[in-house]
Amino acid sequence: MLEQVKVNYLWWQTGVIYQIYPRSFKDTTNNGVGDLNGIIEKLDYLSETLGVDCLWLSPFYPSPQVDFGYDVADFTNVDPLFGTLADFDRLVQASHQRGLKLIIDFVPNHSSDQHPWFIESRSSKDNPKRDWYIWKDAKPDGSVPNNWLSVFGGPAWTWEEETGQYYLHSFLKEQPDLNWRNPEVEAAMFDAMRFWLDRGIDGFRIDVAHFIMKDPDFRDNPIENKPMHRPMGEYTSQDHIHDIGHEDIHEAFRKIRRLLNEYSQTSERMCVAEIHEFNLEKWASYYGDNLDELHMPFNFLTLTKPWKAYAIRDVVESLENVLPEGAWPNYVLGNHDENRIVSRYGKAQARVAAMLLLTLRGTPTLYYGDEIGMPSAEFAQSLDPWGQNLEEAGRDGCRTPMQWDAGPNAGFTEESVTPWLPISNDVHVNDQVSEPASMLRLYQRLLAFRKTASALQWGSYQTVGNVPEDCFAYLRETENQRILVLLSFSDEQQNLHLESLGTGHLLLSTHLNKDHNVDLADITLRPHEGLLIELG
Repeated sequence: MLEQVKVNYLWWQTGVIYQIYPRSFKDTTNNGVGDLNGIIEKLDYLSETLGVDCLWLSPFYPSPQVDFGYDVADFTNVDPLFGTLADFDRLVQASHQRGLKLIIDFVPNHSSDQHPWFIESRSSKDNPKRDWYIWKDAKPDGSVPNNWLSVFGGPAWTWEEETGQYYLHSFLKEQPDLNWRNPEVEAAMFDAMRFWLDRGIDGFRIDVAHFIMKDPDFRDNPIENKPMHRPMGEYTSQDHIHDIGHEDIHEAFRKIRRLLNEYSQTSERMCVAEIHEFNLEKWASYYGDNLDELHMPFNFLTLTKPWKAYAIRDVVESLENVLPEGAWPNYVLGNHDENRIVSRYGKAQARVAAMLLLTLRGTPTLYYGDEIGMPSAEFAQSLDPWGQNLEEAGRDGCRTPMQWDAGPNAGFTEESVTPWLPISNDVHVNDQVSEPASMLRLYQRLLAFRKTASALQWGSYQTVGNVPEDCFAYLRETENQRILVLLSFSDEQQNLHLESLGTGHLLLSTHLNKDHNVDLADITLRPHEGLLIELG
């Protein structure tokens, strides 16, 4: 049944989320690292020039920066590297004044080993905070408590000689896992969430959300080769059924949802969670049986598949089939952990990817710099612990500074300053604003269409068949509007015959140089072209 009114759709359903990696967005203190005031300085670009609806900030908390902020030493403050709480409050206010929502990263699974909680916990076995983290005795032979592995390589257990036990760390040894089965830990983390909600944020992106509940019996994981979409070393040698995603996670998510619902009485708050779960039925279960858990578990499926029309079509259809009734889908093509879109698919197909992401049913998330086609950089030596520990390409390449202009350091920081990561190339915002067919112009046009097109914001989805194998075609439809999306994944011309759909008017080509009515009986897609067509 087609939706007839918009009244039931919320901002996080109709809007577009834009991820900012604060270290790399804009430096205003001339230390080579981006900061909160740099984000404030660029809010007009985000709200007016680009036209996104919600900002997601990667961590800015006090941290030793061993994992660049995902090792949190204080869950309720701002690292001086990025500014102050007063700066954060100004960012919330300035964002809301422009109609932008603001969500922040929340890291509930672990803290830094420099967090006061862990310093107390490791001090003695009888410290009141000992059970705030996960400590276990060695096996009789002195070996680790079980076979669990760290995502960053090696065992997930580190021995503490002072107290004679191992502690668990699903990531770096400097990131000990919190014990969410301790009610005091849960209460403290909920208090931290309330701290930021009280400051006016609109929600959270929850980091590695499914890690917070492990098997209470700490059973070994089965030894089974489970390759993932990117190299992860020894970690892929196990089926991770006991160290993540225990069934008790659902109650934890319900509690988080209830907390957010308390604040939603005045203005809608939401959470989207990082969950790398590629069993679709299990992934969909995190919405909750009554849609009472996560508002959205992030959908990373498009990142795991070949960039082929059949593969992406299968992802979309599979997702649509498995979603619980009333659940809202979402799509991601880039973030701070993945090679950039241009580097994965090439410049021509990156434009097709933009049209795909911004026209599918559900909430899209953009990653800073993708709107200008920034590529991933290559580094001989990785700063990222992922690259250092796994001897694989680290994540530095997708985290390089935002490129604003053609000046020294691309307008990210002053000429005399060395950025924390080198500028990757000569792609930048200023040139693309004035270039009629630039990548930025394409994103601007797509985002503008979304704001005015009911079919793209909340319309139904339907695959269109009888198209060439290198094409993906689908229909977005409300009671009052029908939009056809045609995407070519080929470097050759494609011819489509879709006269059964009626008549059409071309809204947009990814090439940005075609503007006329189309004959649906004989449509030509140029190499690497996508079309938006409004049907009569």
